Formats: sequence, structure tokens, C-alpha cells
Amino acid sequence: MPTPYASFARTVVASPGTIFLRAPASAQLAYAPEGFEISYEEAARAVEAVRLSYAAAGYGHGVTVALLLENRPVFFWHWLALNALGVAILPINPDLRADDLAYQFTIAEPDLVVALPEREPFIRSTGMDATRIVGPDGPFPTCRLTTVRSTGGPDDACALLFTSGTTGNPKCCVLSNDYFMQLARWYVGQGGIAEMKLGKEVILTPLPFFHMNALGCSALGAILMQATLVPLDRFHASTWWRAVADSHATVMHYLGVMPAILLKLATTDTERSHRVRFAFGAGVDPRHQAIFEERFGIPLVEAWAMTETGGGAVTSTAGGERHVGERCIGYPRASMNFRIVNENGEDASAGEAGELLVRSAGAAPRKGFFTQYLKDPLATAQAWAGGWFQTGDVVRQGADGALFFVDRKKNIVRRSGENIAVVEVEGVLQNLEPVAGVAVAPVPDDIRGEEVFALVKLHDGKPATLEDANRTAEALARACGEQLAYYKVPGFIAFVDHLPITATQKLQRAEIRRLAEGALGDSGTVDLRTLKAQLRLTASA
Repeated sequence: MPTPYASFARTVVASPGTIFLRAPASAQLAYAPEGFEISYEEAARAVEAVRLSYAAAGYGHGVTVALLLENRPVFFWHWLALNALGVAILPINPDLRADDLAYQFTIAEPDLVVALPEREPFIRSTGMDATRIVGPDGPFPTCRLTTVRSTGGPDDACALLFTSGTTGNPKCCVLSNDYFMQLARWYVGQGGIAEMKLGKEVILTPLPFFHMNALGCSALGAILMQATLVPLDRFHASTWWRAVADSHATVMHYLGVMPAILLKLATTDTERSHRVRFAFGAGVDPRHQAIFEERFGIPLVEAWAMTETGGGAVTSTAGGERHVGERCIGYPRASMNFRIVNENGEDASAGEAGELLVRSAGAAPRKGFFTQYLKDPLATAQAWAGGWFQTGDVVRQGADGALFFVDRKKNIVRRSGENIAVVEVEGVLQNLEPVAGVAVAPVPDDIRGEEVFALVKLHDGKPATLEDANRTAEALARACGEQLAYYKVPGFIAFVDHLPITATQKLQRAEIRRLAEGALGDSGTVDLRTLKAQLRLTASA
């Protein structure tokens, strides 16, 4: 099974009547209000029709086709049809701005863009040749590129996925068929509390298919397991538990913020009427994990991977001690090597936090990883400096071998010799009643090296006066001091109307750091360093 399409074709033969794609009416999808069920056999007919159309127009190996088809069934018809021909896809995030997408087009250079009809004007606004923009039903213009063959192999590009660009311009990761096959095999083979049974699973995901998780784990994992996939358009808290129950989901996917939102909902009978055996995701707030699992009866399997590492280097809490509520990301898979290194590049001592370096075990250290950053050989070489992939993530290893996430390396505040993870500070602030959003960054400090700076968005908007700002900031800092060591409490707080985020709704860390440094000394920034000193004295007393 060297490619996703070959795996799909095999499952069609083995289990033609099994439902491949399902969405219940309770999901309230705008494009399918009554829901849908599509068997593998029905899907195969749709894929074959699309494949023949592309083949007739000359599309094959070496070509890239961009898809703006959201999480709809038609996305799968095009992805699998193009994969059968050896064509790479560029799945488009529908929330991108025109200039963001134009940038992606300059790197990926798709020969064709297939978009939902209502999104075609948006594609044209990027400057894309209008003759190369078509709807999902075609007809497809003749391919402008000369193709060598019309089938896909293990090393061929399957998808081009862009990183989120939180610290700079997004990079285009070239991901091969082998990359996705390794990732999917790992996902369905985790075992432990995440054990899957052939032909028995229903996998529900609200995550977008322009991310490796949904594409490589949920979709391809479902295909390998002859399972049903429930591709929701996105996470909707109000309809979540009804959709989970009505879809008969046995596995559900989540992002870190989802458990926090679901815990805020009023208790209903529906929230326990599901069949879910485990949920798979990353980034749950440590204070929420045990509460969520107890309330909803679903263990949260936390995992770690990056777009670049795929199945070549990945961890999971599915087996062994899960260390609930400790930011545990689980145990490295047996086929990967890893190191945890300190700031000098030396192996960290036992239990010490440091940057995680990874590679595949054996003679092929890059097997299962991304092929390259497209058109950026320097960045590719830097990422593999010294023969190890530099993850930029700071972790520590426990006595039993489990890894615990600390933060991104660039997000660490180095204050008076103490390493402070911004995600920990953000987690505490975010859960305080007045706070609607928060971003934390390090800023220079003449005495301590760096200090903690928090940009805070309040539910009620920015304070009207400086007095109100001071009072609110001090209250937030004191509340943080009840849950954090004094040195982790923000030394500065500035109230903002908006927080800079990427098109994929991640905090834009480089811009946050710039804003924080620029706000030092502003009249609206509240200096809390004296208060921190008081908190230190109180703690020592």
C-alpha cells in the first residue's frame, strides 16, 4: 500500500458497503442540512469519474493542483483521484487573506485551482489566471506541464502543506505518499487505550484537511481501518455532543481549546450518550484534563508531532502511564531516535528541560519526515543541522521515559536564570473570569535579563481609564500569584482590543513579541514588577 489511493482501492474491494463518509443532520452542515452517508463503493465511483477527467486533461506526476473544497466529500474525490495520477495537492485554508494565498501560490505554483463556486472570486483576487480556476465539476483545462507518468509512487509528493507562520513567513512542506502512509499506520497502530479494530471504527474530526492531522491520521487512518470518517466543517460547541452521538463516533479528535469550551457548557444527558472510547489531540489545559475525562467519560490521548516530522517522529500517551494533568505528550515511538539538549547543544541532564531533537532510527534518518521546504534549501538544511531535526520544542523526560511539553523554544522567558513557559502563564490568565484572550512574550529587562509581558483582551473591552487599567492588571497579577510561582507572574500587562493571530488561528508569536517590546514604557502598560517583589516576600514568609 504505497499510496493513499492504493490503500483506498484496497479497502473498496475489501469492504465496499461500509460507510466511508458520514455526517448526521444534527451537525447542521450548511451544505448538507439533512446529513449524508456515502459507502466506499459509492465513493470509488465518484473518485474514478474525477480521475478519468483529470487524466483526459493530461494531469499526472509532477503537477500540483490547489483545492479549496473545505471538509466536504468532494474534497476526497479530488484528493484521491489526483493521488492516483501522482499529482500533489495544495489544500487551501478558506480563512486565508488574499495576500496570504497569493504568497502560497508563488511558492507552490499550482497549475490549477479547484474551488467551490462561491469561492472562485476570492481565488481570482489573488491574481491567479482565471482560466486555471474551475469548480469541482470541471471541465478541467488541459494541463500546461509535461508529465512523466500518470501514477503515484511512495516518494512522490502527496500534499504541500504550509506551516502556520507563527514566527515568520509560512514554509511549504513537501509531504510524500510514504510520509502519509507512515503517519496513518502509526495512528491506527498506537494500541493501548487507542487500540482500533478493523471495520469497527467511526472517526469524527472537526479539524481541517489542510492540516496533516486530519488528512494523515483521521482520513487515511479511516481508510486503512475500513472505518467510517465523520468530517465536520469545524468545531461547534452547541451541536457537538448531539453530532458525536448521532454519528456513532467511536473516536473523536480535538484541539487544546475544545475541552475548555465544552466544560463550560451546561450539563445535558446528550454529553454521555456517545460511544466514544477515546479522543485524540494535543494541548489540553492540564487543569482541565481530569475534569473532562471524569465528566464526559472519554480519556484524552495527547500526542506530539509536527508537520515536518509526520510519522517519522511522533509521541502519544496511548500506552503506559498517561500522567494526566501534567502536559505529558507520551512516549516516543520505537522507530525514532531523540535527544534533549540544553542551550549549549549538550545532552540535558536527567529531568532537565531542553530542546527536542529527533530523527528516524536506522540508516535513513529522514524516513517518514517531510521531504523539504519547497524552494528553501537553506531552511531545510538548518532544520536538519547536525543530522537531527531541530523541533524548537522544549521538553523534559520523566523517570519512566515519558516526555512532558514545556513550550516552544522561542516562547521561553529566561528570567534571572529561571525558564518560564509562556503557555503556562497564558493558561492561568486565560481561565480568569475577565479575560477573553491573552498572549505572553518575553521582553528585555536590564536586571533580570527578561521579564514576562502579557497582552490581555478583556470580555468588556479595554479599561476606560488608567486607574481602571492599573486596578484590573493588579487583580489579574494577584490571581496569577495564587496559581503560579511569583517569578512567573506577568511583570507587565497591556490591554488590547485584538490579538495577532495567523490564518490558522494560532497566536502570531513574532508579532506578539514585537508588540510587547514596543509597548514597554507606554502610558497604557501597567508595570507590575513591584507587585511581583511583594508576592515574592509573601511567598517566602
